[in-house]
Amino acid sequence: MKVADVLTWGVVSVRPDDTLERAVALMLGERVSGLPVVSEAGELVGILTEGDLLRRAELGTEKRRTRWLEFLAGPGKLAEEYSQARGRRVAELMTERVVSIPLSAPLSEAVDLMTRNKVKRLPVVDGQRVVGILSRSDLLRALSRSMPAPNRQVSKPDADLLKEVEAEMGKLPFATGAIEIGVAEGVVRLTGAIMDERERNAIRIAAENVPGVRGVRDELVWMSPMALAPGL
Repeated sequence: MKVADVLTWGVVSVRPDDTLERAVALMLGERVSGLPVVSEAGELVGILTEGDLLRRAELGTEKRRTRWLEFLAGPGKLAEEYSQARGRRVAELMTERVVSIPLSAPLSEAVDLMTRNKVKRLPVVDGQRVVGILSRSDLLRALSRSMPAPNRQVSKPDADLLKEVEAEMGKLPFATGAIEIGVAEGVVRLTGAIMDERERNAIRIAAENVPGVRGVRDELVWMSPMALAPGL
């Protein structure tokens, strides 16, 4: 799946010389938590988010330090924080180093960027122009559309189900030969040993997701890895 398949097309944006009042009104009116900042040519030059507006003099939330910590912070940092707390133009408050994603990029690359940079949204660019926004809500909508229907209405012989479940288990890097699988009337029975309780859910989910499986009986038992080691 590509970013182009999921993003919200079109974008509410602001210019660097727009007032803070206009930007805040847009955020509230459009119910968005961030605005791309674009040049007159439509090129991405920054982003203004709710996080940029937390430390404001109007709210009494500007950064405060003792004299000693002010000395350690240095004049540049103090000047930056003053502008952040009292600036009236978007350019004075926006984050200039923007993490963006190309329109043609795989969705997995976008999720990697969101996770690595701890951001909730990514401006989507086609060349240098912003064409939309990819947010966590867009990912949830895509997930909702992609989730398969329940498998229980599919009917298959137990022998076929057994082969398919065994094949699925064979793909799991954590499933060991200590797991035994049986199928009766569409219900999968899992027996044997696991070395980590987190394996239990993953193995059960793998079995449940095979089309035709009506249910799973989990009879797996946890054993210490040392107990499963050969010769012990």
